[in-house]
Amino acid sequence: MIELPPLPYAQDALAPYISAETLGFHHGKHHKTYVDTANRLIQGTAYEKLPLEEIIRKSAGKPDDKKIFNNAAQIWNHTFYWHSMAPQGGGKPTGKLADKIEQDFGSFEKFSEAFNAAGTGQFGSGWVWLTLAEGELKILATANADNPLTHGEVALLVSDVWEHAYYLDYQNRRADYLVTFLGKLANWKFAEQNFAHASEATKAA
Repeated sequence: MIELPPLPYAQDALAPYISAETLGFHHGKHHKTYVDTANRLIQGTAYEKLPLEEIIRKSAGKPDDKKIFNNAAQIWNHTFYWHSMAPQGGGKPTGKLADKIEQDFGSFEKFSEAFNAAGTGQFGSGWVWLTLAEGELKILATANADNPLTHGEVALLVSDVWEHAYYLDYQNRRADYLVTFLGKLANWKFAEQNFAHASEATKAA
């Protein structure tokens, strides 16, 4: 059975950039609904006892399992998103990830511009990710529930660009929300840990 993970901080911890009201609806209603729906859909199927990531990988691209994929992937995406933010977050990364961003994008400012442009340009609902793929950092925009697990890429950081993630606080100003995400919310320690683990796994392979 898939369980709804708790937020890694208090519901009001990201205010004023993301309100307690937004987090309450987003986590307590939207995220919970994906968990409840996924559990109902996988009951009595071959997916029932599989880990969440395996459910996502095995159901991806299968028309008959599209609802299972959508709900399972959205559970994973949202959990990753909560950890991609932190109170007193934002600013710039440090260490090896900072060096890699400089190497692959030219500068942190150029990365920020590209990340915000990808998120703003994502038509409809979706996500914008910083990923590691074949040794290079990339920006990946995905629609709806899609995520890096189905693209063979390692997620380092993500921003949710579904309207319910920001509409109560930013209305239709997605661009402002994305600027605030990188400037005030991004959990670079989380991204740095993901980058370190991915780099170690690549060396060990």
